[in-house]
Amino acid sequence: MVRRMVVGESGAGLPFDPIDEAARQWALRWDGVPQMHAVTSLMRVQQLVLGRLDSLLRPLGLTFARYEALVLLTFSSRGSLPLGKMGERLQVHPTSVTSIVDRLEGAGLVVRRRHPEDGRGVLAEITDSGRELVEHATTELIGADFGLGALDEDGLRELSTLLRPVRKSAGDF
Repeated sequence: MVRRMVVGESGAGLPFDPIDEAARQWALRWDGVPQMHAVTSLMRVQQLVLGRLDSLLRPLGLTFARYEALVLLTFSSRGSLPLGKMGERLQVHPTSVTSIVDRLEGAGLVVRRRHPEDGRGVLAEITDSGRELVEHATTELIGADFGLGALDEDGLRELSTLLRPVRKSAGDF
């Protein structure tokens, strides 16, 4: 079953596909129409999905980036990770990790601790409140199909399969 994806806060979309129109205009000037169309579609979907996820998480005091950090800590065996390792696994710049951890710490969802084996290292450790919030937020996100309710399970698998070679060629794994 295919469900309708939420277009935006107002629910109103344009009477035409702006990406198709951009591709038409592009073709009058340059080559690479399929690539331009695909990347523009991908970036627009990323904006739509992230906006939807952030709007679901906002009442909980989270953004999707902060949620991902809490989930990562939940997955770790001790509930804590060095900030550098968090950045690697979340694939974000160290300053972004610091900002995310600052916000989570301010909300009482993580605490910073000295690394027991590396005196210079700092660990972020999820608190009980952080664990409770991850459970609640995850329930909300699952209930909203992570913003991808327009796709059925086959479509979701196909999307992941289509994107895998792009991620791999970029050195993602």
